[in-house]
Amino acid sequence: MHKRPLILALAAGAVSATGFAPLGLWPVALACFALLLALVAAAETRRRALAIGWWFGVGHFTVGLNWIAHAFGFQDKMPPQLGYLAVVALALYLAVYPALAAGLAWRFGRGDARRMVPIFAAGWIVSEWLRATLFTGFAWNPLGAVWLPLLPVARSAAWIGTFGLSGLACIAAGGLWLLARRQGRAGAAMLGLLVLLAVPGLFAAAPGDDAGQPLIRVVQPNIPQQEKEGPAFDRANFRKLAGLSGTPGAVPRLILWPEAAVPEYLELQPSARRRLAGLLGPRDMLLTGGVALIGDKDDRVIGARNSLFALAPDGRLTGRYDKAHLVPYGEYLPMRPVLSAIGLSRLVPGDLDFWPGPGPQSLDVPGFGAIGIQICYEIIFPGQVIDRGHRPRMLFNPSNDAWFGRWGPPQHLAQARLRAIEEGMPVVRSTPTGISAVIDAQGRVRTSVPHEAAGFIELRLPPAAAPTPFARAGNLLSLAFALLLVAFAVVIGRNPR
Repeated sequence: MHKRPLILALAAGAVSATGFAPLGLWPVALACFALLLALVAAAETRRRALAIGWWFGVGHFTVGLNWIAHAFGFQDKMPPQLGYLAVVALALYLAVYPALAAGLAWRFGRGDARRMVPIFAAGWIVSEWLRATLFTGFAWNPLGAVWLPLLPVARSAAWIGTFGLSGLACIAAGGLWLLARRQGRAGAAMLGLLVLLAVPGLFAAAPGDDAGQPLIRVVQPNIPQQEKEGPAFDRANFRKLAGLSGTPGAVPRLILWPEAAVPEYLELQPSARRRLAGLLGPRDMLLTGGVALIGDKDDRVIGARNSLFALAPDGRLTGRYDKAHLVPYGEYLPMRPVLSAIGLSRLVPGDLDFWPGPGPQSLDVPGFGAIGIQICYEIIFPGQVIDRGHRPRMLFNPSNDAWFGRWGPPQHLAQARLRAIEEGMPVVRSTPTGISAVIDAQGRVRTSVPHEAAGFIELRLPPAAAPTPFARAGNLLSLAFALLLVAFAVVIGRNPR
């Protein structure tokens, strides 16, 4: 019996991950979190409550992040079997954050289930913010993503942020738990808060008509990771990209290619720029992923940047964005002297580590205005995606999801939708194998190219909305919502009825 609550917590955490894409079983996720609250409330000690939260987190993250194991199949120096160990090891660390929320709920809410629910929700908000911040951050799969099938609820991220949306999921789960305990009035109050925050999302008006918006063409060549390297693959891949880019017409087009679509060093190879420019009409522009090299004063190459280039029809590069939020062990190897000595390498092939760029920047693209860029993994960080001093008309997220198995791409898309809602900004994704998509400022996927299919999207860019409250204040709104929940818990504690 001593181990039974821990086993139940582990199983509930594992099942709760089905609430995320691709399965989207959000009622199951809420039920699992309700069970977590019941287990924490029944814990005899704070240490026991922390253990229950931790084991729940181990199951939650091991299942939800199973796609990470797939990334280890593309690098000879990293044994594929290491991928499964990496998933579990990461889950063992990430589980600290659910344990924190569980421990706070037990410490400040035990003895009163009504008070425990808002304390747990506030603790979960803070724990997710910490998870996204500490040790470079890992914000993947915030709990708020389970609301995307219920878009009116998800739209509350525009004023409480994604972390606040996660707290709202905890409130809903707590409401279910209270109802199961036959505390109907308290349970109804929790679910009433959910309805109150969802109502504005039901009546959110579209920001405007697409007419007059620029024409964009999103390319998905369906190039698997194992076909990315080598001269023969380079030629075949260019033919795929070129064929899907279409032919110039009377209307200027903004052509969008994926992350690392171009193997050449565009800043150093004019012939490569001319070849790409040959695909463009006189008023077209191309945004494509590539690599920029970093040299020292003696012109020796000492590093690289994962970059996005803007190319004009005359072959000029009119702008460059450098990825700022790099993936440890993916794009650079921490403690390189030690790990290299035992034969390990980063997952992205190559001997040079990538260096980070300065952070969110908008590129002024001739004929198309300000375009915000977030390369791949960067899109998952709430409040860190927009150049607030130069607000763009859209956010472009070139990515390479070919690493991510079958669960990773739909989860990545879900998080891009949350950024669109938070910022009131259309988000456009282009990836080699999918899922490429155009997302409007309300978080709706206008159209997409399925996973592991070649195709393109050509349409008028959905318009941006006015800046949302979150676009103005960022994650401070999520933390303010957490404080409001704490205040609510204090009021409950003073009112025994």
